Amino acid sequence: MDVVYMLVSLSVVLLAGAIWGILWAVKSDQFEDLEGPAKRIILDDRELTRQHHD
Repeated sequence: MDVVYMLVSLSVVLLAGAIWGILWAVKSDQFEDLEGPAKRIILDDRELTRQHHD
């Protein structure tokens, strides 16, 4: 029975950590621009190929 108490308390701690992590990510605007970095990578590659061809 002691193992059950330990596992329940451990799962509560992990759940609290996950909720804190999600709230931190939302408050610090981690999900603000999801498409911008992906487009920037493609544009950077195109600029590099232009420089090599010139």
